[in-house]
Amino acid sequence: MTQRFVVTGTDTGIGKTVFSAALTAALGAHYWKPVQAGLDEETDAETVARLGRVSPDRIVPEAYRLKTAVSPHQAAALDGVTIDLGALALPTPPGPLIIEGAGGVLVPLTSEALFADVFAQWQAFTILCARTSLGTINHTLMSVEALRRRSVPIFGIAFLGEENLETQRIIIQMSGTRSLGRLAPTSPLTHDRLMTTFHRGFDVAMFRSPQS
Repeated sequence: MTQRFVVTGTDTGIGKTVFSAALTAALGAHYWKPVQAGLDEETDAETVARLGRVSPDRIVPEAYRLKTAVSPHQAAALDGVTIDLGALALPTPPGPLIIEGAGGVLVPLTSEALFADVFAQWQAFTILCARTSLGTINHTLMSVEALRRRSVPIFGIAFLGEENLETQRIIIQMSGTRSLGRLAPTSPLTHDRLMTTFHRGFDVAMFRSPQS
């Protein structure tokens, strides 16, 4: 069975690219960021390559590279680009594939389509990254509802941040999903430290034989 995971989040800037880097490295997977919005700083693919020590041949080129770090639909408009959802068909590299969305589940790709709509078309296992700090219960439960409404297969929730047992417990209980583990803060953020932290927080075997 081909391992294909969509990594999405409850919000932007919560650490899903760092999680994607660790998961890509742990599985020896390919990585794909379908739409990159923002080119002034290190792109998400470049971050994954650096932190995960992922070779260039395992980085699938973005379908769209947009200049401005805003929602993809707005970044595309600023660049005079029309995002064609047909260009976002899942690649089929050999071995596992990690696909990273942009921002949260309901970020608009176009004026008519949200990322969650594309996730529904892909029908790949989706990992929801959720921070553990204040506000995450609301954002996480709403994200789960949005995915389920579209029949997106949710693989589980990956918590990012300091341990918050009650917050993590109530999210899992009320969402009816499972906790995949927690990626603790890592400083300095280097490949070796990231991978040590990742293996402490997650059972990689769970990802090697995925079941919903």
